Amino acid sequence: GGNVTEKAKAVDDTTFQFTVDKAYAPSFVLNCLSATVGSVVDAKLVKEHVAAVTPSADYKWDNDFGNAWLKTGYAGSGAFKLREWRANEAVVMERNDNYYGEKAKLARVIYRNMKESSGQRLALEAGDIDVARNLEPNDLDAIAKNADLTTTSAPKGTVFYISLNQKNPNLAKPEVRQAFKYLVDYDALSSTILKGIGEIHQTFLPKGVLGELDENPFKLDVAKAKELLAKAGLADGFSVTMDVRSTQPVTGMAESIQQTLGQAGIKLEIIPGDGKQTLTKYRARNHDIYIGQWGQDYFDPNSNAQTFASNPDNSDEGKTKTLAWRNAWDIPDLTKLTEAALLEKDAAKRAAMYQDLEKKILDTSPFVIIHQQLEVAGLRKNLKGFALGPSFDTNFVGPVSKE
Repeated sequence: GGNVTEKAKAVDDTTFQFTVDKAYAPSFVLNCLSATVGSVVDAKLVKEHVAAVTPSADYKWDNDFGNAWLKTGYAGSGAFKLREWRANEAVVMERNDNYYGEKAKLARVIYRNMKESSGQRLALEAGDIDVARNLEPNDLDAIAKNADLTTTSAPKGTVFYISLNQKNPNLAKPEVRQAFKYLVDYDALSSTILKGIGEIHQTFLPKGVLGELDENPFKLDVAKAKELLAKAGLADGFSVTMDVRSTQPVTGMAESIQQTLGQAGIKLEIIPGDGKQTLTKYRARNHDIYIGQWGQDYFDPNSNAQTFASNPDNSDEGKTKTLAWRNAWDIPDLTKLTEAALLEKDAAKRAAMYQDLEKKILDTSPFVIIHQQLEVAGLRKNLKGFALGPSFDTNFVGPVSKE
């Protein structure tokens, strides 16, 4: 904001002072500062690459503070520094010998952009790469049979879900919202499409986060769903569409859900599209049903609570475009509870507040949360110290070595 120079100050060489606008939970502030956007950069170097810009109503300064250069330049403070970045091809990093902590064991790390799971597996088997990520179940099975390879896994802070637009009069019925939660074959998905890459998880806070609630009350129960649909006056079912990004595992998940919805008389039309097409429609609130994933922006419960359980302005002109807003779910009471949890200083009380929110979301929401991502990486056995972190940007390679 416009007051950043007054609110964020270096008091001395080892003290940073950060003034916030509200008395937030201390853990929330620290968790935000630990996110990617809070990364420490070399101020002197960045200032050498400042570009002039024209001030506007949204941006009052006459320079970009080096932001444009930082999109491809390096001024970081981590264990590695950027040597080369070829968009959609590769990122080359080399050890930062000026790093303040323990120096990285490897002199260089190369990230290659390989979209196909099978291509990653073949490269791993041939020894062309040391780690393969985003692998599909069949490729993981092949790796398990190779004596030179192994796997490692960790739950990520990402949940997969379907959401029901409350602008659709049928989907806005409370009984229909609950019926959908009984029309997903969680067990079948877990043992097939999501085998090894996801685990059943039906609450909006992923495992490992303060306040997470490990309750999975829903199973495929077509009879129960039919009862709920009958109470909603829709005993004969209805027709509805689902926007689906043409990629796995969501395509396979959508096809499974299409089949189980059909058992209750709900005719689901799948509308395939690329990421831009499906997201643009979703963000404009023009969908019926959306299937996708939500990953935490920072490792704090508010990241998910704010988007699943808060909607300050449900009008089409609303500025806080949370997932609840995208699905036109007007929830003033839950919004207040979410705001209160953000300010609670006592960690135990804060955790209890989020668990209460999760129970309410399970009971009433238009979100059918299906599973939590389980990231699995295949790696060569001569690679030591590689571990997966809880978010997309916490897979650190500083401790990694090769024998």
